[in-house]
Amino acid sequence: MDKFDEMISRAMTEEDRALLARHAPTGYIPQALGLFRGPMGRTMRLVYAVMLLAFAGAAYALWRVLTAAAPLDAVQWGVGALLLFQMTTLAKSYMGSHLEANRMIRELKRLELQLAMLRTSRDG
Repeated sequence: MDKFDEMISRAMTEEDRALLARHAPTGYIPQALGLFRGPMGRTMRLVYAVMLLAFAGAAYALWRVLTAAAPLDAVQWGVGALLLFQMTTLAKSYMGSHLEANRMIRELKRLELQLAMLRTSRDG
């Protein structure tokens, strides 16, 4: 793979390099914050809010398990804590899949940009 990258790098002009650098991949934090923008922004904010509430509820239920006097109460709170922790995990998985989809879309757009630059250089 390195040979292909070197061949592509040698074939590009300085203007091409500058254009690709401007569309370079970002770090994890900007990608994660990017989930809250765009067409799915409202949905992601809602999922994040539900996830935070589920985690707070699970933490409270776990505290009630640890302080329960009767075994039946501990089991009931424990089941609730388990379900809420699973809800938190499900929400994180949902957000993670969208993060990965956004990453793939970004890479496809970079590929489209490279193809457009190649077509322009060939036609011009």
